[in-house]
Amino acid sequence: MSTTPKPSPTRTRSRKKTVLVTGAAGALAQQVINRLRGKYQIVAVDFRELTYLSDDIPSYKIDFTKRVFEDLFKTYAFDSVIHLGRISSSEETRLRRYNANVLGTQKLLDLSHKYGISHVVVLSTFHVYGASPYNPALIEETAPLKAAELTMDLVDSVELENLANIYLWRYPDLNITILRPCNIVGPGVKNTMSRLLSHSFSPVLMGFSPMMQFIHIDDMADAIELAHRQPIRGVYNVAPNDWVSYQEALDQCNCTGIPLPSIPPVLPKAITRLMNLKMFPSYLVNYFKYPVVINGKAFEKKFGFKPQRPLKEIFRYYKEVKD
Repeated sequence: MSTTPKPSPTRTRSRKKTVLVTGAAGALAQQVINRLRGKYQIVAVDFRELTYLSDDIPSYKIDFTKRVFEDLFKTYAFDSVIHLGRISSSEETRLRRYNANVLGTQKLLDLSHKYGISHVVVLSTFHVYGASPYNPALIEETAPLKAAELTMDLVDSVELENLANIYLWRYPDLNITILRPCNIVGPGVKNTMSRLLSHSFSPVLMGFSPMMQFIHIDDMADAIELAHRQPIRGVYNVAPNDWVSYQEALDQCNCTGIPLPSIPPVLPKAITRLMNLKMFPSYLVNYFKYPVVINGKAFEKKFGFKPQRPLKEIFRYYKEVKD
């Protein structure tokens, strides 16, 4: 485990192909690493914290926008990159998120092109579509990314995607695969939805209970492994072919909904800010009013993906953590 890479005059290549995995402090990245470590040499990095994984996996805490980040590319002969290091809107300040998610991703893609990386997997989010009453019943990958129009707190997520799309077409040799998953939940996940399902009491907007999709962290790790195994360029939604209302999800997790007034529209946002409800951030309020249901058929067909953990298994976990 180290904080600073030690560049060598020549790039070293191990017998195994070498994969750079970002976001190593996250539960999802660690699941992916565990799936790949037997076949690949893994190098793990994170913008936020230094994480020890094992003696055979070099791990670094690095700001991707700093010059030292390039030393990793000089030291290791990366064959591919799995970029899971997107900082969510609930973690850092808006400026730090922008620096990490947008400028950091741009630096990562520039270095990937410079050093001849042959495949890049980029993790995005379904949030980029935006929550709107005018969303179609099933959102395809070709739908516009409207999140930036609805809240400034998701601008960095949309710009990260836009960057990845620009590089996808400008540098086809990178073979960029962009994944847009629905709500990732399960053991170790610390995002907004997982926190809501983990509590015994969670806010609900009066008069609203939108349909939602959930994917277990194990299934999402499987999806990323499949995407990494096949260097197929493009943008893909990742979601199971089932959904449930938010209120039903809370009920199945033994979570009692605490009603919040939903009108006028500024009121629920003002309440969440005033009460400092970090598990129910104001900029995600619309996602608890309007459904954002994505069509994951293209990814299933192209990569042979089939989620193995049904909703009842997902909800049973959150029910048991309260017992």
